[in-house]
Amino acid sequence: MQQIKVLIVDDHPILREGVAAVLGCEDDMQIVGEAASGMEALELFRALDPDVTLMDLQMPGMNGVETIRAVRKEKSEARIIVLTTYSGDILASKALKAGASGYLLKSSLKDQLVDTIRVVHSGRRRVPPEVAAEIAEHLADEQLSDREVDILARVAHGRTNKEIARELSISAGTVNVHVKNILLKLHAHDRTQAVTVALKRGIIEL
Repeated sequence: MQQIKVLIVDDHPILREGVAAVLGCEDDMQIVGEAASGMEALELFRALDPDVTLMDLQMPGMNGVETIRAVRKEKSEARIIVLTTYSGDILASKALKAGASGYLLKSSLKDQLVDTIRVVHSGRRRVPPEVAAEIAEHLADEQLSDREVDILARVAHGRTNKEIARELSISAGTVNVHVKNILLKLHAHDRTQAVTVALKRGIIEL
């Protein structure tokens, strides 16, 4: 029986150990390598040519979405499953658009990892129902511009509108307009709720 060669990419050793423990019981799977960063993942992908790559999204340096794009540039048919704690629609959409074939919440690894690897290896896609529902719910929403995301990230770090205006070399009035647009687009009542919604959906990170 030909084994499915799996590459694990995550900057947390405990998570990699957990994945290895789950896959170690499967006769049709073999872990061929482990990487702790995007650059290391790219190097190992080139060297090992895995059948399926398990990819964390939150990594120092080159993040998961950037690494997915880089891997797919090397090999367009590469099969990649995202492993993440985030069910937010924006992060999931970015990963899937970048070329991921599967999206799996880390809380579901024990129950769904093995089956997801087999499904993706067979050429199909796998996205958890709750993530698919989150994507569908916000499909028609107007997206935040890059400038609005930048401003909201600064709001999340405790900056006032005046401080943001000074940092970006724009007027406080312009910042106020951007904040109002952000609240409208995220259906938020105030800055705090906007930050909460944005973090949940994966629009910004802390």
